[in-house]
Amino acid sequence: MTRNLGSTDLKRLHREWRRQAPGRIGLILDSVATPANVGSILRTAAAMRVEDVWFCGQTAGPELGGTKKTSLGSERYLQCVTVDTPANAMARARAAQYRIVGIELAEGAVPIHQADLRGDVCLVVGHEDRGLTPPVLDGVDQLAFIPQLGRIGSLNVATAASIALYEARRQGWPPT
Repeated sequence: MTRNLGSTDLKRLHREWRRQAPGRIGLILDSVATPANVGSILRTAAAMRVEDVWFCGQTAGPELGGTKKTSLGSERYLQCVTVDTPANAMARARAAQYRIVGIELAEGAVPIHQADLRGDVCLVVGHEDRGLTPPVLDGVDQLAFIPQLGRIGSLNVATAASIALYEARRQGWPPT
């Protein structure tokens, strides 16, 4: 009979996958305004072992009640820095030796599974309605989008960030 994994089994499973995850992942939140979205992104970022998170523009901070409620304290596992502009966030990511990939439905974007997300990569997600700001669109090394098959034209930013973070980790795992 199949059973759910207990605490010790979960720790072993996660430790095994951590060993197979090369490369660093960074994340820039470009005016992600809704605290619940930011909290959800932080929780996923901690689960995917993101190393650096930059908050810029109008992004809701990790100290806000709505952010904390959704993140459930996961921000303590992340290096979170608030900067004033997306340009400064990208400069810091480049100084930390990250390639910068914007996640956006935009001209020139490639399907995310075709984007090279291996190695040290910093993903950028944007505002819930407006997406990435023009300076970010112009400044990234690559743009990627998440193909969608249904009748809905876009995803919630927290969902898109989760998919992108998972894809970045998945690409680094050894083939089975």
